[in-house]
Amino acid sequence: MKTEQKMSCCSIKRGETLQEKEPVTQQTQEITPSTDIQFKEKMVHLPGGEFLMGTNEKEGFPADGEGPVRKVKVGSFLIDKYAVTNAEFKQFVQATGYVTESEKFGWSYVFQNFLSRQILARVNRVVSTPWWCGVNGAFWYQPEGPGSTIDDRMEHPVVHVTWNDAQAFCKWAGKRLPTEAEWEYAARGGLEQKIYPWGDELTPNGEHYCNIWQGKFPEKNTAEDGYKGTAPAISFPENGFGLYNVSGNVWEWCSDWFSRSIHSRGGRENPQGPTKGETKIMRGGSYLCHVSYCNRYRVAARTSNTPDSSSGHLGFRCVADM
Repeated sequence: MKTEQKMSCCSIKRGETLQEKEPVTQQTQEITPSTDIQFKEKMVHLPGGEFLMGTNEKEGFPADGEGPVRKVKVGSFLIDKYAVTNAEFKQFVQATGYVTESEKFGWSYVFQNFLSRQILARVNRVVSTPWWCGVNGAFWYQPEGPGSTIDDRMEHPVVHVTWNDAQAFCKWAGKRLPTEAEWEYAARGGLEQKIYPWGDELTPNGEHYCNIWQGKFPEKNTAEDGYKGTAPAISFPENGFGLYNVSGNVWEWCSDWFSRSIHSRGGRENPQGPTKGETKIMRGGSYLCHVSYCNRYRVAARTSNTPDSSSGHLGFRCVADM
């Protein structure tokens, strides 16, 4: 487990000193792959092709390695129209007995506004981003800790899943995580160099197209888009390829190790990312993103996190080979 204490607004890394607990020895859980692709009916076939990846725009984060814009080619693949839901993840757990890393560590990160005063009085906060709280007993089925439940959120994206957890689900489902290039190709929906999956305007005709923060972060979320936390996985208009919520709602894991240099990401044809690294790519932004500090709900935006990190705004969607 990483002991790194550098925290960012978007990627909250698991740090053992936050909870003052001994590191947990992670043991590989045997997962039997399904003989058929699970939930194949939710997937769309993308024929692949060449597209312009990245951005050179000023509103981006050059330090994240968003640019320069370059031509990248990907092959054909299947991709989930929407993120893996609580209902789907529950089916996986029931079929395999899988125990997530948040359960093994005994805690995960929860946004402060979802916690009672009593809980806030005894949680550990991240110094650099104090709106993130390490909550004992928070995991995918108890997203805000003991006493919370997903019973009314079964069609919402599953959260509090690490990259390792997502890999285990993919193995069971006969799928895999998308490469960063596949993710961006799919998220763009056939549009070229647009800021968002639907175009260049955040709220066309005053309508909300994604689940992000409105108001003053982190004190007041006016929820003008209809949601203060996660939205159902099928919400808002889909993009040109029929994908939902590739901007906002929850961050999505990709398969690649993170690098700021495009020269280490595997070239321009079906790039797989660096051969090694410390953090894994996350894409898409979340319901906590706000222009005042993190406009990474743009389609070219990228960040990363350690493979054992989890939080209440981090999920995933799957792809499969043809």
